[in-house]
Amino acid sequence: MLRAVIELDRRIAKLAIPALGSIAAEPLYNLADTAIVGHLGRSPLDALAIAATALSMMAWLAIFLSTATTTEVARKAARGARAEAGRAVGAAYAVAAAWGAVTVAVVVIIAPYAAWLLGARGGIGPAAAGYIRISAIGLPFLYLSYAGNGHLTGLEDTRTPLRIAVGANVLNVALEAALVFGLHLGLAGSAWGTVVAQVTAAAAYARASRRAGLPPARPGRPDIAALLRDGHRLSVRTVALGVVPLAVTAVAARLGPVPLAGQQIANRVWYLLSLSLDAFAVPAQVYVSAALGTGDREGARLAARRTLRLGLAAGVALAAVTAALAFVVPPAFTADPAVRHVAVIGLLCAALTQPLAALAFVYDGVILGLGDYTAMRRAMIGAIAAFVPLAALVLRFRWLGLPGVWAALGCWLAARSVLLGRRWARANRAA
Repeated sequence: MLRAVIELDRRIAKLAIPALGSIAAEPLYNLADTAIVGHLGRSPLDALAIAATALSMMAWLAIFLSTATTTEVARKAARGARAEAGRAVGAAYAVAAAWGAVTVAVVVIIAPYAAWLLGARGGIGPAAAGYIRISAIGLPFLYLSYAGNGHLTGLEDTRTPLRIAVGANVLNVALEAALVFGLHLGLAGSAWGTVVAQVTAAAAYARASRRAGLPPARPGRPDIAALLRDGHRLSVRTVALGVVPLAVTAVAARLGPVPLAGQQIANRVWYLLSLSLDAFAVPAQVYVSAALGTGDREGARLAARRTLRLGLAAGVALAAVTAALAFVVPPAFTADPAVRHVAVIGLLCAALTQPLAALAFVYDGVILGLGDYTAMRRAMIGAIAAFVPLAALVLRFRWLGLPGVWAALGCWLAARSVLLGRRWARANRAA
């Protein structure tokens, strides 16, 4: 038994460590934006906070292209249904292209209204809307990257996504620095740099998919319909998942420009670090899905147990890292002493939520591997009930500030962990 656990831990590490690259891609794009734009002043940073939150929601709405594809490819490849797996990948690419084209048109139209709803006022609104409209051009390519990532991850290849993410982010930072500081394009230059990086990443994923041992195949209508069904179930969960970050930005915006800018810095650093915990969700999803595909329920239970324990240990370690970075990172993003002070407070509060984030993210992977998207939807909606009361208190008693905001986020993560954990416990009892 001990030998089996050691071997499983080795396989988890082999899949999880490179998975950091693909998982961290979008947060790194946003972190680079924040670091560069922060030196333009408080108003551009506030506009970026609004725009990045709206764009994150647009990105999350299509994340099913990665999550559903990973599960389908892992399960079908494990039982030898290669033709079905290839068609599932082809369906993901087809839906990504169509979904992306529609999204660009919608986002360009609604950008000013989205910025206003998130609390942008005065000159911040037009700046945020302009950033959103430029960045919308990159969304179809981001969606294509999701499809490619789901394909490769389902085949237990996370090294290729790592290489793609590193290359795209190096390009992103170089372009943004040149466009913002060299050509003095300001906030627009930051957006264009990210778009070019997303186009490059999509091209790299498409090439890697064609060269994979199980390449994409022409999908039939049933394959596309199956993906859209999964996408519908996951999209409701995704909307519920996105409501809280949107609400957090809206609450911070109503606390004032300084708390909003400080929250933007704290949130981006926390988001990048906490999503590294999501790397453990990748092996959880892949190995649980593959084990269930071959009828090995004990193997699925062992994979879930080990990823949860390793993820929690990493969450505790990241809590210490986040707290330490609170005193180092803010000056890299802004020269404004008031914003720096608020960002330090936000990061110290954020550190306390990292173990909760670990459990929430890994349980996500476990239930995705189980394929119960309905349970995930219910859990996400239920978790909002834990967030809303505290968020309302912060709006009512504004002296609670960012500590109150992060307390609400912590309750949200805790509720997700409890609800998803109960679903996995029921699955084990049923077996």
